Amino acid sequence: MTESAHGIILRIRPLTETSLIVHWLTAGLGRIATVAKGARRPKSPFAGKLDLFYAADFSFTRSRHSELHALREACLRETHGALREDILKLQQAGYAAAFIEQSTEIETPLPEIYDLVGGFLKYLCEHPPQPQTIFALELRLLRESGLEPELDETRLTPGTKKIIETLMTGDWNTAARLKLSGTQSGELRQFLHGFLIFHLGRLPRGRESALAETA
Repeated sequence: MTESAHGIILRIRPLTETSLIVHWLTAGLGRIATVAKGARRPKSPFAGKLDLFYAADFSFTRSRHSELHALREACLRETHGALREDILKLQQAGYAAAFIEQSTEIETPLPEIYDLVGGFLKYLCEHPPQPQTIFALELRLLRESGLEPELDETRLTPGTKKIIETLMTGDWNTAARLKLSGTQSGELRQFLHGFLIFHLGRLPRGRESALAETA
């Protein structure tokens, strides 16, 4: 039976000389992986429709034997092209994808996380990358995963605690307008570094690159 969904591409890798494995984030189906047979051929019906952070309507047929399903069609809706014009934007988007892959189960509905990532990519396309955008992303993804920090149990300074509360509850524009001192930015960066390792076992891939120019 063929199923349909709207998704954002988190990762792509070659399977054969002509085919690709495409990892999607969807609201109702969660993270799923599909095989796009023949997608690397010049005249493939998938040509120009499958790339990192593309958003598309797609259909697929479930495999009875594995977690790789057969991609049937893809209708491109958004390329998030501005991400490819700024290496730090691309690194921050890549970090978001790595975080999600590490912290969520496959084929589990993720409507809140899907909406969160969609908003993050849209904002990132339209605004300069900033450290607090990544801090806000981390905190909101932790909250949606049931891992929200208990601020009363930390040794963070009052100012940094207030910043965390704002980052978790405000929108992306609110996060961007925050003015963090160097001390507050460093304190928040180190706190989340340790918090992520404690709860996820290791840092999601790409965190240093995502924050490289804001250290």
